[in-house]
Amino acid sequence: MAQGTIKHFDLAAVTGSLLMDDHTEVAIDSESLELSGILTLRIGQRVIFELAGDDNTPVARGLRLVTFE
Repeated sequence: MAQGTIKHFDLAAVTGSLLMDDHTEVAIDSESLELSGILTLRIGQRVIFELAGDDNTPVARGLRLVTFE
């Protein structure tokens, strides 16, 4: 699983993007959030995810919030 930071999130469109730790931008679509059960995201929030799609249009799947305990 990869980790990244939320770069942009549009609550109305339920889409956004994140930056992987290597600065690769990855799309977040409504399906990504629906499947994960996450309702909203904040810019700067850390997430763990799996990559889907192809090299030209990577999409985040299986999003989970990173928590520090």
